[in-house]
Amino acid sequence: MSEVKTEEKVQKKYRKPSKKKVCAFCVAGEKTIDYKDIAKIRKYVTEKGKILPRRQTGVCSHHQRELATAIKRARNMALLPYLGD
Repeated sequence: MSEVKTEEKVQKKYRKPSKKKVCAFCVAGEKTIDYKDIAKIRKYVTEKGKILPRRQTGVCSHHQRELATAIKRARNMALLPYLGD
């Protein structure tokens, strides 16, 4: 039984580590995220209207929290839809 497990480990392919994503807001030097700037906010929302997670966008935790509140405010002001097409 132990021989089978060792063979499985050998057959697995090595996964190349991906490049670490850099926060776009930190690079631009932005202090706050404005909910009225729909062009920037729309990049972080899916077609269905869901907020994309940090691991997909590469935004730091501080800006991810600000981004989420900006998206929610834009939805509330009817600048962004709650549901996509």
